[in-house]
Amino acid sequence: MSASLERPEAVMLPSNEPVRLIDVDGSRIMDQPGRKEGYFFPDHQALRHGYAEMVKGRRINDQAGALVRQGRMAVYPSSHGQEACQVAAAMCLSEQDWLFPTYRDSVAVMAKGVPPVEVLELLRGSWHGGYNPYDYKVATQATPLATQLLHAVGLAHAAKLKGEDTVVLALCGDGASSEGDFHEALNFAAVFHVPVIFLIQNNGFAISVPLSQQTVAPSLAHKAIGYGMPGERVDGNDLAALLAVLGKFIQRARDGGGPALVEAHTYRMLAHTNADDATRYRSEEEVAQWVPRDPLLRLQHYLSAQGALSEQDEAQFAAEADEVAAAMRAGLNAEVEVDPMDLFRFVYAEPTAQLREQSEFLADELARAAQGQAGQAQGQTGEGMSR
Repeated sequence: MSASLERPEAVMLPSNEPVRLIDVDGSRIMDQPGRKEGYFFPDHQALRHGYAEMVKGRRINDQAGALVRQGRMAVYPSSHGQEACQVAAAMCLSEQDWLFPTYRDSVAVMAKGVPPVEVLELLRGSWHGGYNPYDYKVATQATPLATQLLHAVGLAHAAKLKGEDTVVLALCGDGASSEGDFHEALNFAAVFHVPVIFLIQNNGFAISVPLSQQTVAPSLAHKAIGYGMPGERVDGNDLAALLAVLGKFIQRARDGGGPALVEAHTYRMLAHTNADDATRYRSEEEVAQWVPRDPLLRLQHYLSAQGALSEQDEAQFAAEADEVAAAMRAGLNAEVEVDPMDLFRFVYAEPTAQLREQSEFLADELARAAQGQAGQAQGQTGEGMSR
């Protein structure tokens, strides 16, 4: 059956198996049964850049974990093992495009150009998100599940109304697909035909809840047809496949084709956060099965076999990653000067009467405390002189 005569619902259905272009052993897959046509294979330059970013991302994950243990950050949800998804999300977007990340997507945010220390301010426990979203076209990392999907659709809708050349990529995990906001966002995006791509990083668990207890659908990508948009499955540990699939749908959205849902099959190698004990709900044997599927090793093997990655390249990428880690340590080890008045300063452009009252009350309390400390210090000085 020709493409022009193919049923619309068939076009929306994902491939039989997740799209994969590079196998686990690093060899290139020339043909995959049940895979849709039309996916390009990224060139060596793009893959080398992606590999360097993944090396940096792995180092970022490791360093952030160490900073948590040192008490310099409150919490860190590691994306160790999911670096291919993180890097691909940033690489596929143009400068004017927007990224809407979750709390686990720090590496993606940094790959989009946000300075690492600014990214980690939120997880450090600062009162603000750490960076101005408009400077980088990156929304603040969302901790509540799926809320950022609605925000992403809203921005995409606004961009369409204004005639802007903007595509929005919204990240979420498999757990978000069980939230009402997920369904509202996809339905609105499809009905209003907005340029937004939803990327689900299916790492197998919503904290401790396995995917089997969240859905009985053939895959999360199959949910797309219910909203009238195409869905696709991709190997989330294969950077080449991610670049190909995301690149295709982002270009489709840019050309006016509307939204799409992409499910990336990956795995969270570490615990949900430093506060989680993953051994309570998954076995060491299960985790061990994913070790050979490491996205960095896979791409390293491929590029090395192609003569596109040398030992000197590896050393250079590692050194660049160490520089990022050093900057993170220096930035997070610096003490933060806290101004209590910031609680009111950045809430509204024009403060409400209630906020003004609270602000004045706090300012008075701080002034009284300062006067008391000054008087106490003066008294101690006078006492010392009399002695």
